Amino acid sequence: MNSSPAPGPLTDAAAWHDVECSLYGADLALWRSLADEHGGPVLDIGAGTGRVALDLAVQGHAVIAVDSEADLIAACAERAAARGLDVTAIVGDARSLHLSDTYPLAILPMQVAQLMGSDAGRGEMLTAVLKHLRPGGVLAIALADPFEGVPAEEVLPPLPDVLEIDGWVLSSTPVAVRPVDGAVAIDRKRQAVSPGGQLTEEPATIVLDNVDPVVLERQGAHAGYRVLAQKSVPTTRDYVGSAVVMLERPR
Repeated sequence: MNSSPAPGPLTDAAAWHDVECSLYGADLALWRSLADEHGGPVLDIGAGTGRVALDLAVQGHAVIAVDSEADLIAACAERAAARGLDVTAIVGDARSLHLSDTYPLAILPMQVAQLMGSDAGRGEMLTAVLKHLRPGGVLAIALADPFEGVPAEEVLPPLPDVLEIDGWVLSSTPVAVRPVDGAVAIDRKRQAVSPGGQLTEEPATIVLDNVDPVVLERQGAHAGYRVLAQKSVPTTRDYVGSAVVMLERPR
């Protein structure tokens, strides 16, 4: 076994994003419903390689997909173009977003809001997004609790995420979920098996801020939003559920 990075998907950020995120679909019905209700274009913040953006575009909605990681949003743009979908892909940070238009709906799927690093970062995001909403426009923010009320020492990591890409078999296995100061660290073991059978692996860690939906609602109200009733994404066998904070720009 080789423990050092090898050429191929092991060093490809878009490939690992697909492995760890693309198979999740429990929230798609909610985003489709919101897009149908509010219309487009839909502003998808933290779009990654396009898991939600491409799905909404298939449903007939125009989407503005934004992500701070250039490699991920480039993959999103390439996939949209290959399928002839109405997706505009833009590199941008949610905390300092500066676009030329406003939108009826903005979404932060999965745990994008928990990657801001602090309450201050989420406050900057809320202020920036408010400027990009039309009067009456809605911001929907998904929040997940990896522990879901279970003591940290009793949490069992979920099953590995596995995907085959160009003959490579990529596997990302959560090996630990642990509390850190104001956040949760999820440790993963990433393994790649080349078409020739060579196994390569490396560790990876993602840190998610602990965010109370009620606290985020208060932040939203302070930033100038009207708080709407929360929505939710159900728990599945492999994924925790999410509370979805709903905020509206006043008319």
